[in-house]
Amino acid sequence: MISHAEVFARVKRMDFGMLICVLALGIIGVVFIYSAGYQHMDRPVHLLYKQQIRWVLLGLVIYLASAIVDYEVLGRKAHWVYLGAVVLGVMVLLFGAEINNAKRWLDLGIRVQPAEFMKAGLLLYLAAFLSQPGRSLQDLPYVVASLFLCGIPFILIVLQPDLGTAMVLLPMTLGVMYVARLPYRSLILIVVIGLLMLPLGWMGMKEYQRERLTSFLHPEDSPTNMNWNKNQSEIAVGSGGLTGKGYLKGTQNILGFLPATVAPTDFIYSVIAEETGFLGTIVILSLYGYLFFAITRTAIRARDRLGRYFSAGALVLLFTHVLVNIAMTVGLIPITGLPLPLLSYGGSFTLSTLLVLGLVQSVYIRRIRQ
Repeated sequence: MISHAEVFARVKRMDFGMLICVLALGIIGVVFIYSAGYQHMDRPVHLLYKQQIRWVLLGLVIYLASAIVDYEVLGRKAHWVYLGAVVLGVMVLLFGAEINNAKRWLDLGIRVQPAEFMKAGLLLYLAAFLSQPGRSLQDLPYVVASLFLCGIPFILIVLQPDLGTAMVLLPMTLGVMYVARLPYRSLILIVVIGLLMLPLGWMGMKEYQRERLTSFLHPEDSPTNMNWNKNQSEIAVGSGGLTGKGYLKGTQNILGFLPATVAPTDFIYSVIAEETGFLGTIVILSLYGYLFFAITRTAIRARDRLGRYFSAGALVLLFTHVLVNIAMTVGLIPITGLPLPLLSYGGSFTLSTLLVLGLVQSVYIRRIRQ
């Protein structure tokens, strides 16, 4: 058991700048999830902000607990964490609730999305695996083993199907491997092999996934309404101007042009941009910028390879989510369905994000004293 004095000492060494960013983003997320459901007082979507408050509060408990616990303790049990996440991934394919032809949610008393915890489980185990003494990515077997560890959850998530979430695993894995000194020749070879497998990936896609890509590349030829959300999102972001239309006054959102089914989740950035304008989005990007800076500083000052690798992977994971989501909402890339960390509605995503950030905080607490 950890004494109260030790808990207090660890809390004093926390990165409070990171904590403030986490709190600010969580609060802003709840505020604008309320706005996204404001026009639907008679529908369940209006109450999502209340549920998000519960997720954020529970997530903060997880954040603080994982920050106080020594990350090395979890690192020694990382294989069990990874295995548990993979088991959940198998269970969702066998017993998960099928919604819109996808099995992504598992009812365990509360509905959970195993893919989110597979990301965290893979990150922890990959960092622990590569940080073991004598393991070097200069040796091909360890390169293959690292890719194999990524491949199992990748395939399970693709089978749900959830291609967007699965694709996030790739830059996260390569980010950890790069910091673990993956030789450039091996990195180039992996990228080339990935590019050569694109035709196979295209053939394995569902029809709606192919249509989503083709409609993005050739919107004038799209026979369906696949581009509706993208177009309305672009209008919302662009119409916000410098200072926005005002809180609860975003017409694309309030009038329902931006569908209520996606406004609180994948397109929360569009709601924020329309109501707060360019200045509001600068605040959001600044908070993310400081968060990324704090994680990078933690990776640099980590006392061991496990902490360094985990923090680097967390940085790539969160940066990929932010980059892809914002690029998607402004029409630069196809719609992928990736949520925005700490802002988008979602229980499993919020909890897994705060778990990862809590472990980064644990690395910072035990950093090299400078």
